[in-house]
Amino acid sequence: MQRLLPFLLAVFALWGTSAAAQEGGQGAADGAARATAFHADAALPRGLAQFGPFTVLDEGRAAMTGVSDTATPAQFAAMLRAFPQIALLEMVECPGTDDDVANLALGRMIRERGIATHVPSGGSVRSGAVELFLAGIARTMDQDAEFAVHSWQDDLGREADDYAEHAPIHREYLSYYRDMGFSETDAQAFYDMTNSVPHDQALWLTAQDMGAWIGRGEGAPGDTVSVAAPRLAYLDFGSATF
Repeated sequence: MQRLLPFLLAVFALWGTSAAAQEGGQGAADGAARATAFHADAALPRGLAQFGPFTVLDEGRAAMTGVSDTATPAQFAAMLRAFPQIALLEMVECPGTDDDVANLALGRMIRERGIATHVPSGGSVRSGAVELFLAGIARTMDQDAEFAVHSWQDDLGREADDYAEHAPIHREYLSYYRDMGFSETDAQAFYDMTNSVPHDQALWLTAQDMGAWIGRGEGAPGDTVSVAAPRLAYLDFGSATF
């Protein structure tokens, strides 16, 4: 039911490392990592300071450009110690995560600090980074923001559909979605949607598609789900590699 963005390929290069999964599933990072190739034309916003994938734009805003990994929660915490007034995370070019446990922990940190998330004009949030977008206390996006989801895959090549329906690894994600404001029914539906395509493919979502998902059910505390007109000027696109 989702629409493919006509100017992008739905298949992209993948990488990621994770600890070996135990049969039957353990925690999320024990068997899952989700990241996609960095867009070659992605912006690297300039700012006051850099903390891993986070660039401090001013005292109240930070931008995220890059994957999350095991070190990212500590980098995020260090940024907030140095700039405690940050209240908005602009998700510019976010390919996913190399460590799902760290990624879900980071999402909970974003929510606990009451930080809003926004995907600006030209912004792209893919794979495991979608969980970070959902963590915002308010979640907004410009009209031409894009999202992509696909199944996680463990280091033995097993994907979500290869595990039993009630395996513990599934509960890690379902619990996270409920913590981010989804009802139990919508958490399951969203999780099923993300795993509806194999790890080596992608389901592309428009801003309107994502807005429909996050506008369902209970929502986030203080959620102001909206699709805004393009507005950010700092997206000075240049060449970048990852």
